[in-house]
Amino acid sequence: MKLEDILYRHFGYEAFREGQKEVIEAILEGRDAVALLPTGMGKSLCYQLPGYILNGPILIISPLLSLMQDQVDSLKRFGEKRVIAFNSFLQGSEKLHALQRIATYRYIFISPEMLATDLIQRVFQKIDFSLIVVDEAHCISQWGFDFRPDYLKIASWIPKRNRPPILALSATATEQVVIDIKTYLKMIHPFEYIHSVERPNIHYDVINLPSVEEKLPWIINHVVQTEGPGIIYTQSRKKTLLYAEELRKKQIRAAAYHAGMEMEDRQFIQQQFQSGELEWICATTAFGMGIHKDNVYQVLHDHIPATMANYMQEVGRAGRDGKDALAILVHSPKDEDQTRFIVTDDLPCSYHVEAFMEYQRLEQDPKKMIDLNQISETGYRVLSYWMAQLPGEKVIQKLEDLRRQKVEQIREVANFVEAQKCMREGLVSYFGQSLEEKPPNCCHFCGINHQEIVATREFHPVSRNRPSWQERLHALMP
Repeated sequence: MKLEDILYRHFGYEAFREGQKEVIEAILEGRDAVALLPTGMGKSLCYQLPGYILNGPILIISPLLSLMQDQVDSLKRFGEKRVIAFNSFLQGSEKLHALQRIATYRYIFISPEMLATDLIQRVFQKIDFSLIVVDEAHCISQWGFDFRPDYLKIASWIPKRNRPPILALSATATEQVVIDIKTYLKMIHPFEYIHSVERPNIHYDVINLPSVEEKLPWIINHVVQTEGPGIIYTQSRKKTLLYAEELRKKQIRAAAYHAGMEMEDRQFIQQQFQSGELEWICATTAFGMGIHKDNVYQVLHDHIPATMANYMQEVGRAGRDGKDALAILVHSPKDEDQTRFIVTDDLPCSYHVEAFMEYQRLEQDPKKMIDLNQISETGYRVLSYWMAQLPGEKVIQKLEDLRRQKVEQIREVANFVEAQKCMREGLVSYFGQSLEEKPPNCCHFCGINHQEIVATREFHPVSRNRPSWQERLHALMP
């Protein structure tokens, strides 16, 4: 049966999107593959379709619970029942039952942290997987070194017996990140498909303000005057709540979203946004992966993101339906300092390395450092990983290198924002590509008119006859 026939039979599509067929053919030939496809270009199909050809389960290693659940729900909508996600939603008895029949599933989703557990390892080493997928593979490089070190261990957990092909998927990655992906997954002469990062329908602007205090009123005023849907990205949980509250005062259907919320609440808000019941999400970087909403027409930042890749991923959530979309970064003079503080605050330093070694010398558990508020849980996770890999003095050097690298990455974003040159050219060239032509209303430097990109708001007051999403949430979960 031709690939196009399988595509139509199981997914209802008559033709592949650019890059999909090439990646699938490489997998079916037994090759490892790296696929960089923009958000909305159907990366998931690259492993979903082979599931109906290959013999054996497909294992998908995924970074976020919401992303996993979204992919599971998507497959079920296509009529696939042999799919499961191993995550914290699975209770002990459910997990054991699922593990007993693990070989009967076609698609198995799991996080790197759960993949690392002894129970999962014992079971998975006995399974003949037909394909192993690392979704959002840029996380290996962006998160692995300093946030979720289990990402760096994925290759060691891949079953040694009958090693299947490995597929690494991402929307955005620099040349160095692609090298990291291939290195840490121990890929063997992988096929590479790298799509252009250029999105001609996204128009980039920078608003320069004298002080950070002026950002909130500017953003609120802009949102009140223009149509969404949109996302406001900010750096603190407190600010997500503040933006959402101020917008609701203006009768804008908005909600906060951050990692400190209960998973059920986050999923509920996500659903409200995707269905159109919420117009604006005010979020930290916790929001975005796995969000399948084509009609986001604005993405606003009130800060300098930690990396160019982060910026590209976040603005890339706009305009997925091909219509014009606006990306605005609201900037003030102290932004770089603030981002540097936030990004490096959790990184361990030489003091933590010395304390860790002292606990070991005294034959005590270094984890006491968390209880004594000497280090955060994230910081300890990073520290313990590197202490297991290297001698103490080399760990100190490694952590200093990481800190320096992060500061350099923030400086790259600041240079991009402050540069007196085309933002579109700057983005594309950063990812090692070239720009063929510029669209009208290209960017802040080339010239941009917001009114030609997003519609002026026609204000319709929120009806009080219909309960708000908060009221319905409280009714469901009193």
